[in-house]
Amino acid sequence: MGAMETPDGPSVFNYSSSGEEDPDGPALSSAMTIEKLFPALLECFGIILCGYVAGRANIITPTQAKGLGNFVSKFALPALLFKNMVLLDFGDVIWSFLWSILVAKVSVFVIVCVLTLIVASPDSRYSKAGLFSIFATQSNDFALGYPIVEALYQNTYPEYLQYIYLVAPVSLMLLNPIGFAFCEIQKWKDEGNHQQTKILIAGLVVLQVLKNPIVFMVVIGIIAHFVLHQTIPAFMAEFVDGLANSFGGAALFYLGLSMVGQLRKLTRSTVVTLILLITAKLLLMPLICKDMVDLLDNSNTSSLNHSSLSNYAFLYGVFPTAPSVAIYAVYYNAELEVVTSGMVISTFLSAPIMYVSAWLLSSRWMDPQFLMNSLQSVSFNISIVSVVAMVWTIAVMILSKKFKKLPHMFTVNLFVAQFLTCIGMILWKFVVKGDSFIGQVLTFTLLCISLYSTYVWPGLIALSLVLMKNRKDTRVSPGVFVIIGWGVPTLVTAALLICGKKMSGTIDSSFFYVVFLFSWWLESVKYPHDNCLKCENRCESTDCLLVQVEELQQVADRQVARHVLLCLLLTVSLLANLSSCLWLLFNRVPGRLYLELVFFCAVANYGQGLLSFALFGLDKHLIILPFKKRLRNLWYGKKQEEQLPSDLPEDVRMTTMQFIKYHKEQCFHDIVKKRRCGRRTVVDCFLGCELVEWLQQVGLAQDCGEAVLYGIRLQQGGVLQCINQEYGFQDSRLYYLPPKSIFIPTLYSTEIPSMLLH
Repeated sequence: MGAMETPDGPSVFNYSSSGEEDPDGPALSSAMTIEKLFPALLECFGIILCGYVAGRANIITPTQAKGLGNFVSKFALPALLFKNMVLLDFGDVIWSFLWSILVAKVSVFVIVCVLTLIVASPDSRYSKAGLFSIFATQSNDFALGYPIVEALYQNTYPEYLQYIYLVAPVSLMLLNPIGFAFCEIQKWKDEGNHQQTKILIAGLVVLQVLKNPIVFMVVIGIIAHFVLHQTIPAFMAEFVDGLANSFGGAALFYLGLSMVGQLRKLTRSTVVTLILLITAKLLLMPLICKDMVDLLDNSNTSSLNHSSLSNYAFLYGVFPTAPSVAIYAVYYNAELEVVTSGMVISTFLSAPIMYVSAWLLSSRWMDPQFLMNSLQSVSFNISIVSVVAMVWTIAVMILSKKFKKLPHMFTVNLFVAQFLTCIGMILWKFVVKGDSFIGQVLTFTLLCISLYSTYVWPGLIALSLVLMKNRKDTRVSPGVFVIIGWGVPTLVTAALLICGKKMSGTIDSSFFYVVFLFSWWLESVKYPHDNCLKCENRCESTDCLLVQVEELQQVADRQVARHVLLCLLLTVSLLANLSSCLWLLFNRVPGRLYLELVFFCAVANYGQGLLSFALFGLDKHLIILPFKKRLRNLWYGKKQEEQLPSDLPEDVRMTTMQFIKYHKEQCFHDIVKKRRCGRRTVVDCFLGCELVEWLQQVGLAQDCGEAVLYGIRLQQGGVLQCINQEYGFQDSRLYYLPPKSIFIPTLYSTEIPSMLLH
């Protein structure tokens, strides 16, 4: 395990799929057009990001997004399926491939379903079994999968594109009805209406499947294929093409919209379930798909075509879960947190897996030295990006003063470990080529200690969240946690240095990917003070207590959901490293898939900083809100509150007039309360989240997004304003003032009431 070698010496491991060089290797490199994969991924995930930004910024509200989703699922996709079913050439279809995918999907469906029925609680085992099985088998074939397959195989195997339209009905028409049946059984048990017979339940499931426009158009398309002789009539060709061509961009944009706010639903109780489901979808499914093609595809005389189909099956298995699974969860009102969060995570995890898989599967047989150089280059490049991200993230934690509170104190230690890991990898790039043994040992020590610390700290953060439950901070000893978080990795690294054996030459970089075996047991063991802005010169206090309360809430926010998600993602990385070690121990000729796992581990280890940046680097109050305010001022040229009523947009004027005339009195009566803002003064104010809830209750907004837009228009119209005049209206616990708030002198104590802090 501590093996080292000379740069020109023999290879320790053979990474080919067999002991000999693959004779079809040079031809295999042309089976995929890998150069087009990255632009395709950039196109797909760029459109998804645009949709997410549009939803996050309330440019498109959730209600409006549902309209786009209905268009995609009930018009554009059925038209696309009908067109391709009619034009499909069944003569070029390799049916053994379809049977292999069918067997793989059924196998994963049965595995997930049976395990869920055994493990889940009796109260909800049937709905969980149905939805989780659908989650693990229904892929996002059309919106995300088809562009990837088109980029890879359009120039080499164009007939592979039609398999997307043949494989998708397997889930829609065979597996999904079984999952729906389990959900209907759960619904029948919960309602206690046992008058419904099994035949009636089966009829409801069949009816629900037939009502699905996707299934309906697949059947109609197959019938039209034989009736119209693979030709769409000229009078309807343009109409069908118009609807079908609108699917790609609209579906990806809607996928981004559907991701907004889903991670907020993630809870600690769903973490284990989510890990298992993502593992089944992104790891188990592609492996079984590839193995089934290898076993059942015996009709191909060409080893090149057989290998290409096997690789294609693996890539197909990596496609993430389809957004329609979340619709099923909403319909049955079951496991919405797991399904929606899993959809978001699996979508973004699938991108690097697909890229690395395609790159490795399309490459010819390579010698280990070239692979190690490529691995080191990937690690070096991603480390540079992560260093920049970690400097930013650590600066945000310091400026926001969150590093003084738990669990952010431990999170900063994790960020420092991630930063030092990237620094160690960057230094290794240079010292590995030199002759300084001391420099190599020191760099190795820095890299190992910091890398192993990134394995320990997620467990410590998760433990601290458990201990701090119900605000029991006294149970957490920061000193002990810091000693464990840095002391254990230091002892392990010291043991490696003492017990390791250095052969002549330079330390080989593969050494770092073998010693990950030791990591499994490690898991077991802002704001400056703001003076009150006299709330439009009507407050007599010099220090507004409400502003102080807002600041305390921002600093005291533990961001539990973000910490849980970070620990979840880092746990997946830890399991991948453990798998690579076990794989290498039990198989001296690991093959191409092991290479993919090694590259994934490298990206996961040295790209941790990107995850931390995404979750903690964009602080809402320190970064996002000031940026939005500056952008708004630049966009309008002057502050919105300085505009005259005649200068306001028409929709703002109409909303303001309607609210003042019909709803203002009742609204302020329901939500406005007197709160302390100074030593001897109180103010009439309300919380932003209270107004959002009230607008939905009275029917002025259908969802939170529309309520926020309504509140923004009211703020622009002068009906309300933020108490410190810094932020726009938002659905949060920020205080807002109605017009002409009246301050009443009081003789209360000068201390901040404890109820305001909670």
